Amino acid sequence: MDVLTLIEGDTSPRWDLRRYVGCAVGVAVHVLFAYTVWRLFWFLKNGPGDDREGSLFIDAVLALQFALPHSALLHPAVKRRLGRWVSPAFYGLFYTTVTCVSLLLLFACWRSVGPTLWRATGPMGAATLTAFFASWLALFYSLHLTGLGFQTGLTPWLAWVRGQPQPRRAFKPQGAYRWLRHPVYLSFMGLVWFTPTMTLDHAVLTGIWTVYLLLGSWLKDRRLEHYVGEPYREYETQVPGYPLAVVGPLGKRKKANSLVSLEASIGRAA
Repeated sequence: MDVLTLIEGDTSPRWDLRRYVGCAVGVAVHVLFAYTVWRLFWFLKNGPGDDREGSLFIDAVLALQFALPHSALLHPAVKRRLGRWVSPAFYGLFYTTVTCVSLLLLFACWRSVGPTLWRATGPMGAATLTAFFASWLALFYSLHLTGLGFQTGLTPWLAWVRGQPQPRRAFKPQGAYRWLRHPVYLSFMGLVWFTPTMTLDHAVLTGIWTVYLLLGSWLKDRRLEHYVGEPYREYETQVPGYPLAVVGPLGKRKKANSLVSLEASIGRAA
């Protein structure tokens, strides 16, 4: 019997083998998460730290193997199917584990590929590093606004540990979310762009992850439309996905009544 079977669906407060195993899993996942964030900080700041020449193709595959499952596991249909084996209390932990393992694989296998495209020094280098650190602060600030405990699986796991019902994640735009829909993705984008030394392999990582973040933003809008419904659609009409995004899928959503009027106008013209 595996760990997921042991903890599946158990919300009782009694302390037995399943509860001890479930608690150990939760602690282990969050230790893994903290270690991975520490590694990610130094990887993005200083590069892989390996002088061996690598392959752009392998590096590109490594960048994709993080990006693709990171979004796929959040898709409602995927969550519904995996929910047959992973209980809601532990799905966040499962998601965090997959994310951490894919990042650690990237760190272990990534190799530098020259040449160096730019190296910022002096005031420009200091400004770039300042923007890098500011992006980290913005990332954790944005995650705090939406509930970091939901992001890592801590909140639903703690509810399971205490024998409480699973908490619902409320939709309540606040802070930066009053001005843009995706401050988390924008902050993460800053982590990969603001680097004093841009090598060719880092440029590949930056390009792939930038596309992933933009696509992921669009997918997140679709997920929240699915889970939240009309309140989120109304929110999309008021707040753009990113600064200066005035048109397109990441701009403000057109109001339904405007679309109905447009369709009526087209029908009359026809």
